[in-house]
Amino acid sequence: MTMHQDKSKSASLLLRLMLGACLLFACQTLFAIDAGMPNPPASPTIVKLGVFLADIIDLNELDETFEVEIILIAEWHDPRLAFDAEAEGMNRKLFQGEFQFNEVFSGWWPQFLIVNEVGRGDTNAIHITIHPDGTVQYKEQRNVTLETPMDLEDFPFDVQSLEAYIIPFGEFSDSVQLVVDERVLGATEEYAKTRQKVNIAQWTLTNLDLVADKLDHRYYGDKKEFSEIKMTITMQRKSANMIWKVIIPLLVLVLLMWAIFWIDVDNLADRLNTAFIGILTIVAYQFLIDGTMPRIDYFTFMDAVLLYSFIFMCLTIIESLVVYSLHKANHVERALQVDFYVQWFFPIAYLAGFLVCYFYYYLT
Repeated sequence: MTMHQDKSKSASLLLRLMLGACLLFACQTLFAIDAGMPNPPASPTIVKLGVFLADIIDLNELDETFEVEIILIAEWHDPRLAFDAEAEGMNRKLFQGEFQFNEVFSGWWPQFLIVNEVGRGDTNAIHITIHPDGTVQYKEQRNVTLETPMDLEDFPFDVQSLEAYIIPFGEFSDSVQLVVDERVLGATEEYAKTRQKVNIAQWTLTNLDLVADKLDHRYYGDKKEFSEIKMTITMQRKSANMIWKVIIPLLVLVLLMWAIFWIDVDNLADRLNTAFIGILTIVAYQFLIDGTMPRIDYFTFMDAVLLYSFIFMCLTIIESLVVYSLHKANHVERALQVDFYVQWFFPIAYLAGFLVCYFYYYLT
């Protein structure tokens, strides 16, 4: 009885091993075919690529990054995937979701890499359609964070051109060429007009542009030319918030310092106290602005206005010391005359200088 049970167990174990070996061989064969499929025989393969901007999630000037939700729409021709619609009983083949894309779809596809992407990002949806003639349509929705230099010289009246660079990873231009799908251009702007959620606080989307280019670059092997799509998102800042909360209060504060010139010329303590209050307030404004800006090596419009205001406040201290010295030297009439001229010169010169700063940055 025991011998019979041992033989049954041995036979069962042998059968399981044989089934496992067959399954392993079948999987290896299947995945070897899928993984080894090269790009289509066309030389090079032309891939039409369009980008639809579904949402702008965040724009961070401090880190010089922006987060967007985009839909990549690509199309290419692969005759190896052509099929007979009547024999198959369908006019197209669909592969939806990551499982079908990774495990079922066995064709070639370009792996789109956004060069200036920070981190991996999230792929939320993927969809592939194969038509009977071998035309493949590829759609992928991604949430990505991108890093790009920002030109903040005109802050807070600036317009930012946010750029992203898309390449077919591992493919040079002799095997794959990216071209802009003109059918997608303009769709984002039309969508933004009807769906305000595309825009974010303080910013308005004005344009999205796609340009195909070829770059001579080396990231492995010999230096070779590769194809690239440059995406440019143009955003205009809504400056009303900064105007009402920073610029106008600053102008009012500085002009209030005009009252210094109506204080008696011999009352130096009150004059200096008033001037130093204004100077410290402007320094606080400077810290407020710096906390929202990256470490840049040039002056913005706001920096110029703050520095100009700071210098003017310092000049009030110098003027107060001068007229006080004249008063102490018994030149009272001259001290009053200096005060009189400065009373008119101060507001005119300050407002004129402010306008010069604005038009200088606006025109250049």
